[in-house]
Amino acid sequence: MKILQILPWTDWVALGFFLLVWVGYTVFAKHSSDGKHSILAMTNRYRHQWMMQTTARDPRMLDGIITQTLSATPAFFCSTTILILGGLFALLGTTDKAAELVREIPFAEQTPILVFEFKILVLVVIFVYAFFRFSWSMRQYTFVALLIGGMPPAEDFASGQASTRQRYADRAAAMTGLAAETFNGGLRAYYFSFAALGWFFSPMLFALSTLLVAGILYSREFKSEVLTLLEE
Repeated sequence: MKILQILPWTDWVALGFFLLVWVGYTVFAKHSSDGKHSILAMTNRYRHQWMMQTTARDPRMLDGIITQTLSATPAFFCSTTILILGGLFALLGTTDKAAELVREIPFAEQTPILVFEFKILVLVVIFVYAFFRFSWSMRQYTFVALLIGGMPPAEDFASGQASTRQRYADRAAAMTGLAAETFNGGLRAYYFSFAALGWFFSPMLFALSTLLVAGILYSREFKSEVLTLLEE
């Protein structure tokens, strides 16, 4: 309750705006992906093509290697997130020195130690969320490997079981897309953690950096050259 009284209303507004933009952008990105116009939607098409090729390939060592490579990225971010969380908890033990360093920056607002610690805890929550997203993505890729391993031999699909082949490919592609979408959620948390760093200087900078991060995410997921190349 003490933090509710110490934290100025401008900080609460900035924090609420941050959460609103983050959640709003996530909902918007998911809805737009369903509308088939985003990097995730376009790559899902290639994931489906990949799984159709997988059903016709035997042995499927190449597909196992690809799946292992894809799962290595969320695994790396899981390890990195744990290190970041350790650093943030270590920072909580030296908040007086960190707050003094921030106070020396000319445009930074003066904040009590309790408020400074609260802002660090907000970063901790962001990275805890990112960890759960990355770890779940990593597990989903193991499910993809199971689906590929459980596919019937290619000659069974070639013997007139077109509907069965399509069903296996659709299921494996959907699981791969879920893993990628979950990974994107963790990656967005990393992006918005940079916006949260602006809160250590001022609520206005916090709000502006939040808008900047949302704009960067939008340009990369919906207006990038990569998307144009994927659509060709």
